[in-house]
This record gives sequence, structure tokens and C-alpha cells, in this order.
Amino acid sequence: MYRRSEGWDGGMLFKKKEDSERSSEEMKGECMTNAGTGGEEAEKETLMMELTRLVQRVVKESSWWERRGIDCSILATAFLCLPPGFLLLSSSQILWFSAGVLLMGVAHAVITVKGTHLASHGALSESQAWGRFWAIFFIEICGSFSARAGVHGHIKMHHAHTNVIGLGDSSVWKVPFLPRTVYLFIAPLAVPIITPLVALAQLRGHPLALIIRTMLMVTLGLYSQYWLLMHVSGFRSPYSALFCMLVCRAMFSVPYIHVNIFQHIGLPMFSPTRRPKRIYQMTHGVLNLPRNPVLDWMFGHSLINCHVEHHLFPFLSDSMCLKVKPVVSKYLNEKQLPYQEDSYLSRLKLFFQRYQELMVFAPPITELVGVQ
Repeated sequence: MYRRSEGWDGGMLFKKKEDSERSSEEMKGECMTNAGTGGEEAEKETLMMELTRLVQRVVKESSWWERRGIDCSILATAFLCLPPGFLLLSSSQILWFSAGVLLMGVAHAVITVKGTHLASHGALSESQAWGRFWAIFFIEICGSFSARAGVHGHIKMHHAHTNVIGLGDSSVWKVPFLPRTVYLFIAPLAVPIITPLVALAQLRGHPLALIIRTMLMVTLGLYSQYWLLMHVSGFRSPYSALFCMLVCRAMFSVPYIHVNIFQHIGLPMFSPTRRPKRIYQMTHGVLNLPRNPVLDWMFGHSLINCHVEHHLFPFLSDSMCLKVKPVVSKYLNEKQLPYQEDSYLSRLKLFFQRYQELMVFAPPITELVGVQ
């Protein structure tokens, strides 16, 4: 029987445990269709299996254009914006120069957020070989990060252990010593500088060949932009070129950090030894933001308004997440499972007011009573 405890007003009923009950033991991510033990377990697994069949039916009925073509065309458009962007940056007119900065910033956000995210999930190609190529291209050359570390941290930790304490609890985004105003509005501007440094730190213990490849790919991506600014855009000073790189790369880093913390932190967190079944874990631990024409296009639907769908079915592209969204939301509502949504400004207000609780202190553990 379900019980409600104080401290949360979500759809499913639960109780919170003290932090002392946490365990840091590594556990493997649960498969979407694990076999249950007993009638009750089988019924719980049937929910995920039934939803999976509904979503697979939509996918099979979709064309290649819907499955991958739309997102590939958006990424191609971003790359096509780069040549005019570099040319506009050569203008001495402030209006055209500003247009070049904006165009470069938008293109960079699409390529390094939407592109790297889709590439990390292998959603850009059905071929595994091409999937690995796109992961290296987008994550290392364009995103200045390690492909192996990125895939491990995002796929094998965050997705496999969503909101599980010590594994996929989004604590990587927390910087407790920073004041809330600095963290929420100023520190994200340093993401372009911090990213390659974190990539270097993540390479410790990896094979030498992998370290050399990652360093070469990251260097190639950074130097290519610098060279084009100097020789195509006509920057005379190396410092001005580097500053322009920083401005373009940091242009949308504030909403990027916000999106990454808004959709998980502040929601139920689970113990590694008492995690619920997948469908309960994802519906309680993930939140959708509303449609946003700018962020939807730059970051992708799976990171904005279809994040619940993305965590339930991470192999889907952004356009397919949007297409299955009505199916998923209808099914969850029919089964009286949470389908959590909140606005960007509402989450920003929540994090600003409860910054200490959400971003500094350790979160309480949640146990879903009756569904373990």
C-alpha cells in the first residue's frame, strides 16, 4: 500500500530515508525488460514492457527522416552557418560583426550540445562504426572533451543510475563553495575553459594511445577555430581571437548548466541498494521543461521538453522523442504514474531560493513504498 511522507508533493507516494542508509556499492544498470520474481514483480515489469511496445510501434512506423534525418539536417545547418559566421566576423561594422558573433555562438551550441549528446547515444547512425566516428568527431573535436569519458559518464553512469546516490545523482554539477549568484549566472561562462581541463583529468589511467588521440582531437578542434579567426576573419591579435572564441563558446553556457541541474536535482534520489524498477525510477527522477523554440532547436528536445521520454528510451533521436511524447505522457497518466513538468523560470526561482538545500547539502534518499 502506498504512503505519502512529508517533504514532496509528487504523484507517487513515498517515504524518505536518512543519509546514513546510503551505500556506495557499484551496481549495474537495470535492463528495460528485466524478468520479475513473483506476480507483483511481473506486473511492474509489464508496465515498462507495455510502454516499450507502444513506443517501438511508433518508431517502426516512422520514416528515416523522422528517426534521424530531421536532427542530422539541423546539425548540417549549424555547420553551414560557420562560413558566413567567420566572414561576418571580418567586418568592421559593429552590426555585422555582432551578427557574426551571434551566428557563431548559436552554431557552436547546436554542434557541441545537441550534436555531442546525440553522438554519445549513437543516435546519429545505425552503424556502430559510424557511431564511434561521430562520437569522436562531436565530443572531442567539436566539444573539447574525451569521447570515452563522456560516454562513460553520461551513458553508463547518468542513464544507467539516474538519481542513484553516488552513481548518477548529478552531483558532478555541484560546486558547493560557490555562492548561488556566482554559480547560476557567472561560473557557467568558464565552461569552455574548464571543459578541456576536465577532459585531461579524465584521461588518467587510460591507454597512452587513447590519451594521445584525445589530446590531438581536442587540439585540432580548438586550433582550427583559432586559425580561421586569424586567417579568414582577419583578427590581428591572438588575444582578441581567443577572446572571441571564449565569447562564442560561452554564449549559451548559462542555460546549458541550468538545464542539466533543473531536470534531476531536487527530485527524488535513490539508494543503490533500494532503487525502484526502471519505470518508477525515471518517472520520479526526471522532469520535462516546456517547449522553447530557442533551446529546443539548439539543445534538442531530449534535453528540454522530452527529457522523461529520453531517459525511458535513450536510443531515440530528438525528433523521435518529440513524436513519442504524446504516447508516453498518455500511458503514464493512465497508469497514474508521475509525468513531471515545470517551467524554466519556476525551476530557476526554486534553485535560487533553495540553493543551499539543493546544491550544497547532501540530498535525502527516497524510497518508493510498495514498488520496490
